[in-house]
Amino acid sequence: MILKVLLPTEVLVERPVTKVIAEAENGSFCILPRHIDFVAALVPGILSFELESGKEAFIAVDEGILVKCGAEVLVSTLNAVCSDNLDQLKQTVEQQFRVLDEREKLTRSALAKFEASIMRRFKELRS
Repeated sequence: MILKVLLPTEVLVERPVTKVIAEAENGSFCILPRHIDFVAALVPGILSFELESGKEAFIAVDEGILVKCGAEVLVSTLNAVCSDNLDQLKQTVEQQFRVLDEREKLTRSALAKFEASIMRRFKELRS
């Protein structure tokens, strides 16, 4: 099978694999080469896959869609991080969440200032 993990701006992974394990709302599932074609809505979590060499690799994924069609497994998600090591993956994800938290704080602050400015201008218009 060929696993392709698609992000909005890039193809994160495109590799031959022998097994894919992912998680949907109703639990985890495993896809093997002869698995029936289907579609699943993924929840945030760890997607693991086994390379043809037998080595296991991991991808932390945000919400997304997995489509198994023939010999292709396509995963489309907004955010994902790939690693061969779960500890390294955990550190990378935590670091990215810190960056996202900082961006969210800055965005919220800018939005609050914008809202306050609009309210002041409405007040000025009423006067």
